[in-house]
Amino acid sequence: MFINILSVSISVVFLLIVLELVRRQRLKEQYALLWILFSIVLLILSLNVSFMEWIAEQMGVKYPPAVLFLFGLLFCFSLILHLTIVITKLTSQVLRLTQEVAILKAQEALNGKNN
Repeated sequence: MFINILSVSISVVFLLIVLELVRRQRLKEQYALLWILFSIVLLILSLNVSFMEWIAEQMGVKYPPAVLFLFGLLFCFSLILHLTIVITKLTSQVLRLTQEVAILKAQEALNGKNN
């Protein structure tokens, strides 16, 4: 019973933290929706013990609250993969912009010598 109360408390606190980060504009809306959805799913699973037990039984898990942590871990891995893709794209853009700025500076220096 303690673990259920703990998981509900953590889910609620997590949801409140995400909402506060959005309110302070420290978290973009595109990511906030994902985090809010995740915390609501965790809250629903935490509150509905019989549903969580059924999921655990179907998966062959002996300790039903471990299913919550499994879903949380899978979500974190998915988010890390998504953010890695975003970082890769941004790195390519920064490289391209750096090259364009270098070309513009070289052209500017060349135009300065010609005048």
